[in-house]
Amino acid sequence: MDRCVVLVDAGYLLGAAASLLAGEPARSRITVDHAALIRGLRERAEEDTQQPLLRIYWFDGAPDRVPQPEHRRLRVMPRVTVRLGALTRSDGRWAQKGVDAAMHAELTELARNRACSDVVLVTGDGDLLPGLMSAKEHGVAVHLWAVQAADGDYNQSEDLVAEADERRVLDRAWITQAVRARDTGVCAPPPAPRPEIAAILSAPLPEAALAASAERASEARAQEPGPAVPPPGESPAADRPAAGGRSVPTPKDLAGSLRGPAAQPDRHAAATPPAGATLRWSSDRGWVERGGPLGEPAETASLPTLAQLTSAEQRWADREEDITTVGGDPFEVGQVFARRWMERLPETVHLQKLSTMYPRIPHRIDGELLRYAARFGLLAHKDDQIDEHDRYAIRAGFWREVDVRAAAEHVPAAAERTGPSGG
Repeated sequence: MDRCVVLVDAGYLLGAAASLLAGEPARSRITVDHAALIRGLRERAEEDTQQPLLRIYWFDGAPDRVPQPEHRRLRVMPRVTVRLGALTRSDGRWAQKGVDAAMHAELTELARNRACSDVVLVTGDGDLLPGLMSAKEHGVAVHLWAVQAADGDYNQSEDLVAEADERRVLDRAWITQAVRARDTGVCAPPPAPRPEIAAILSAPLPEAALAASAERASEARAQEPGPAVPPPGESPAADRPAAGGRSVPTPKDLAGSLRGPAAQPDRHAAATPPAGATLRWSSDRGWVERGGPLGEPAETASLPTLAQLTSAEQRWADREEDITTVGGDPFEVGQVFARRWMERLPETVHLQKLSTMYPRIPHRIDGELLRYAARFGLLAHKDDQIDEHDRYAIRAGFWREVDVRAAAEHVPAAAERTGPSGG
């Protein structure tokens, strides 16, 4: 077949790019515009081989072979197939397992079946030498691409270089079209600010909770050595903005203020919150009186979860959509979850009830939302905790979709009720 195939060892390509641009092979040191990178690979491959592209195979490692957000974005791009090996940690370093074997198998299979006339290999690993030689024996022209080495020397196996039919070096100018070092800028314009996140962050706490927070801070200062009264002209510490410019306590801050100085040492003991106290953006567990079934608040106990609303056929279709079309962006994940939940509600009264609870998501639904987000790799490298900014984005996406549906159903928008600005 007169067409070309590109096989990319992502560990080599991005690691070598990080060494070239940031001085060390850690991929965390670079930002990658994957759409631009794939476009560049396709254009260069078709130019070099003078053949149309059949497919780009992207080989990479992932913890437990679970696709990370970047893999989910890549595999829904046209003409891109993602193959994942395992990513394991040994002696404090991450190492790929099974990637070379997968590339070797794909290369030899393509050549044996005469699926292409030209293969472009973006790799430096000498373990692919037998596969390269096998492809040549089946009449396939092998093009070996290297990333410009930071020290000006080769960063590929010499045997691999010697056996290739054609060789090209992807230089700094080509690499920087899609990759940037983190400390020198970004490869794409920064994402536009999302007013939904700002609205959730600026949602006011109940006055009772704020008063409890101030009282707690005042008593803590009274027990500390030194003056308990702030200098003239300076506001009390409880009223000053927290570090980082955040003037509203987080749910974690609120936990300490609600327990009060007389709290029991047992960390599992329930706190007694002020009347009406809620968390700004998290679930309601631990911060409201529980009077309904399973200890939930009466006003949320009747809200069904997505699992309760989903049939076996819908569950299969949801999984198919997750695999093929959902990219894994935290904001998008929240939107997808909310859309499915609302589309399957038997009565609009549930939507009206949820809409009045902004910005708090009932605990059962919130937990289900975060477990759904975990499927997209958002827990990776976070010690099984979703990053704080990602949690804000997930819930902001959820509320954005709720507001869109509420507007269609003529339910007052949550932002209009609470009044926070989206600046």
